[in-house]
Amino acid sequence: MLVGKRMTPHPATVAPNETLAAARAKMQAGQFRRLPVVQDGKLVGIVTDRDLRPHLGHEERTRVTAAMTEELVTVTPATTLEYAAQLMLKRKIGGLPVVEDGKLAGIITTSDILTAFLDVMGASEEDVARVDLMLKDAPHDLGDAAKAISGAGSEILGVGTYREKWEESRVFYVLIRTKDIDHVASVLKAQGFSVLGIH
Repeated sequence: MLVGKRMTPHPATVAPNETLAAARAKMQAGQFRRLPVVQDGKLVGIVTDRDLRPHLGHEERTRVTAAMTEELVTVTPATTLEYAAQLMLKRKIGGLPVVEDGKLAGIITTSDILTAFLDVMGASEEDVARVDLMLKDAPHDLGDAAKAISGAGSEILGVGTYREKWEESRVFYVLIRTKDIDHVASVLKAQGFSVLGIH
């Protein structure tokens, strides 16, 4: 999944010569915590609500240039969400300006990435559940699990794996659309699958 599909395009911006009071008003109006700083169409910095705190009481007469960060970490619309998330974690920041052809194209935040994660996991849809399976010593494979789930009257939406720190082998998860997740779990258990959890 790419940043360009999940970013907020054409975000609100502030100019370097505007006051911090104006920047705060824009943040409050849009209910966001950061503003790209743009001059003559070029991204020159970013200012966050945290940057404003040391200037409380002086915001009306303090320019954005006094508080903004100029050493920017940016991504492009073609950057993967995984890489953007890694950057945010590594730099301990909550959003990244998205730049294309030298111009600001959008902004991507941790909220955007979390929403994308929930969409991928099916957590934002109704009647979608996840079954976690351990196949290490199972008498069948993932294909058999898929048949059992379909046979239980459920629709498979996606399959993936992850590794728990306490487990040697991978855990498989199956996203399904179902009205009765407990029935699906009981069918899998009856066929010899180790069901670690239903969510």
